[in-house]
Amino acid sequence: MSTAATTARLEARISTELHAQLKRAAELQGRTMTDFVVAAVQQAAQQAIQQSSVIQLSVRDQELFAQALLEPARPASALKRAFKRQRDLMRAE
Repeated sequence: MSTAATTARLEARISTELHAQLKRAAELQGRTMTDFVVAAVQQAAQQAIQQSSVIQLSVRDQELFAQALLEPARPASALKRAFKRQRDLMRAE
């Protein structure tokens, strides 16, 4: 029993100039135009996904973040009351 790889089709309308440029680039790399385009699109997709999942902070933001970890703010009185209520509820059960 063989399992065939599933594929999907992608079509795009491009200018004749871009088509010629893609064809030339593929030829220079010794690839088919389809292989060249698929590889380029895959690389661009991976880069876009990576960029959206990485948080980049300025040096100042990094310093502020580290400072907040090293010296956390004291809890507000409302937070203290909420924790006390939660403890009281847990003891009541």
